[in-house]
Amino acid sequence: MSTPAPLPSETAATAPAPRASPPIWAVLLAACAGQFVVVLDISVVNVALPSMRTDLGLGGTALQWVVNAYALTFAGFLMLGGRAADLFGRKRVFLAGLGLFTAASLAGGAAQEPWQLIAARALQGIGAAVLSPATLTILTTTFPTGAARTRAIGTWTAVGAGGGAAGGLVGGVLTEYLSWRWVLLVNVPVGIVVLVAAAVWLTEGRSGVARRLDIPGAVLVTAGVAALAYGIVQTEPHGWTAAASLGPLLAGLVLLAAFVAVEARTEEPLMPLRLFRIRAVSAANAVMVVCGGGMFAMWYLMSLYLQNVLHFSPVKAGLAFLPHSLSIVLGSKLAPRLMARVDGKLLAIAGGSLAVVGYAWQSRMGADGTYVGTVLGPAIIMSLGSGLMMTPLAASATSGAAPSEAGLVSGLVNTSRQIGGALGLTVLATVAAERIAAHGGAGPEALAAGYGHAFAVATGIIATAVVLMAVLLPRTPAVAVTRGSS
Repeated sequence: MSTPAPLPSETAATAPAPRASPPIWAVLLAACAGQFVVVLDISVVNVALPSMRTDLGLGGTALQWVVNAYALTFAGFLMLGGRAADLFGRKRVFLAGLGLFTAASLAGGAAQEPWQLIAARALQGIGAAVLSPATLTILTTTFPTGAARTRAIGTWTAVGAGGGAAGGLVGGVLTEYLSWRWVLLVNVPVGIVVLVAAAVWLTEGRSGVARRLDIPGAVLVTAGVAALAYGIVQTEPHGWTAAASLGPLLAGLVLLAAFVAVEARTEEPLMPLRLFRIRAVSAANAVMVVCGGGMFAMWYLMSLYLQNVLHFSPVKAGLAFLPHSLSIVLGSKLAPRLMARVDGKLLAIAGGSLAVVGYAWQSRMGADGTYVGTVLGPAIIMSLGSGLMMTPLAASATSGAAPSEAGLVSGLVNTSRQIGGALGLTVLATVAAERIAAHGGAGPEALAAGYGHAFAVATGIIATAVVLMAVLLPRTPAVAVTRGSS
């Protein structure tokens, strides 16, 4: 005897209703909010550094590591984060990265000792490295190819640029009117809201391609660069030939050699070495390491100069950074339009040369300087030049790779810039400390001499990058820019 078919009303009552697709705007909002906090935290702490030093008793070396701990772990685990999103699902990885970032922000805001703050910043960097690739992947898998995706990615890029531009001002306001701790604690309520929204709005998805996580590679490259940075710092009190300096320097080189060996043997390398056989890729990454070495310390050094020498309040220092940020954004927006008319290599060289002029001018800072006479002009020139330089460099790298590898190459370029920046900050902060000590201590004249000397060295680093561009970069013909991509 057959069972009678259920009535339509019974089926409707018992069958689970399909989950409605989340609103497109909600997905865009969640992804952009995640990217905003990642970029914001790269720059937001710079204005708070003097207050952190006073409150926690941070020495010059520890102060560097507040910035470097984030940069190193972010760079070392960035590509691993992208692979994790493919393997475990974009929503799951987004939530995990944001959760770790939020928890680390809470730990950093509650830190009572320098090592606790530095450890929290390192964990923040890992969380950001896991979160950031997932934000972009969520957009590219949610929005169909075409104008809608172009607008979504354009919004994502603009929000990221806004986070960088707002970092100094946000950090200044929070430090002056609340405490430096709120520079980190502000991420907690924001993170919780975005976590809840993402859990509700985002849907799970994987690339469908099974990949292994190259955890040994990420650990080796991060530890290797960190050891090199620590060794460079040790040269200031001990000299280059002391065991305290040579030990970590040699350890760093050994770790990086082990990283190359691991990448050559693993099936799913973090950094595929075969890509470096492509001239455009290898040249652009080499230039990015050098550029990062000169540029990354600008925010660090200028924050110290504005507050320790010119005696700006945190809010005033944050406002003083706006011309830097806006000039970088302007240069980045102008670059695609100019690339439609001139060779990308020539534009990168021109932008780098302009940055060299700005850095050289900034190196003339003194204890009796003023914002308009000492800071504003160099800020606009070196930041505009940097913005004009970076876009054609990234385009040069991806132009030499297959379309299927463009995302991977872009990640390599970003990683190279972050690693170069971490090492450059260490070198330039050490150079500044040596010159300050040579001038007899921490008075305004000695501080200005130290910061100015560091900018002079940075000028030489950027000039070296310009020479490398001229020698190594292949020519990239002018390419028409569509409305959607500009």
